[in-house]
Amino acid sequence: MKLSKTLASISIIAVSALTLAACGSNSSSKDSSSSKTTTSKTAKKSSSSAKAQKQTAGAPLKDGDYTLAETGYDHGYKVEMGMTVADGKITKTTYDYVDKDGKSKTKDTEYEKTMKKQAGVGPKEYIPALNKSFKKNGTNTNAIDVVSGATDSSLTFKNYAQQLVQAAQAGNTKKIEVQNTAKLQDGTYTLEQENYSHGYRTVFSIVVSGGKITQSKYDNVDKNGKSKTQDAEYEKSMKKVNNVGPKEYTEKLNAALVKTQKPAEVDVVSGATESSDTFILYAEQLINAAQAGNTTPIKVSNIVYAE
Repeated sequence: MKLSKTLASISIIAVSALTLAACGSNSSSKDSSSSKTTTSKTAKKSSSSAKAQKQTAGAPLKDGDYTLAETGYDHGYKVEMGMTVADGKITKTTYDYVDKDGKSKTKDTEYEKTMKKQAGVGPKEYIPALNKSFKKNGTNTNAIDVVSGATDSSLTFKNYAQQLVQAAQAGNTKKIEVQNTAKLQDGTYTLEQENYSHGYRTVFSIVVSGGKITQSKYDNVDKNGKSKTQDAEYEKSMKKVNNVGPKEYTEKLNAALVKTQKPAEVDVVSGATESSDTFILYAEQLINAAQAGNTTPIKVSNIVYAE
């Protein structure tokens, strides 16, 4: 289900193109058998089409080795992840869960057996699958496939992949340390895209008070700072095609994050799958910032692709 930016007076061909374009451009270490199959199916469709797209905006990747590691062990394991960039391209990716002795979760036969019995998939399957998908999709992290039966780990992976891409765009080779088991620290945490796609860019902030997310302010704004929710023509056109518009999905996503407190538990809004995926991706990163108590605004040189 793709978000659509269509105009009633435009031809069927144009409507088709805008349907793809209007779709909007994560941190728990535990495995999950959550049934967000819609997200998984959409990701696979996105990954197959992304390779043919040409990048029109977004900072290039700088050569180097970029690494990320969780600081806390969750269920006995923590994530270690890396990415190598050469000639501006991602040439190598590494990803694993390791215990305090550095042993990979893929070698934990008991864990594999238990998870596979409950979720139909285990670390031996989903860890290499996610790593392969990252290498395939490169900077288009939203196109990384969500592995059915390992949704939480998949969303965390996408979040970390996105942070590595942002580090490579900045040329910052310092290891990213994610305080994944830390409590949220009070404050206001913000993230903004720098580039406009179809006239809009994402702005997002969360307010943490008493260790809880009390406000979620996700929106897409134009160059004048006007919210997409106030674009009556866009709302009308999208709602006609997808039965939902920015006014509805923006409100639903924000309310869901405050209610659940966990991006992985935010349901994808039917008809607004890609915007939902982007919301979850950035919400995960904002939570990482809140865990570290880092209120420095996050600037994302988001990559925009031509139709």
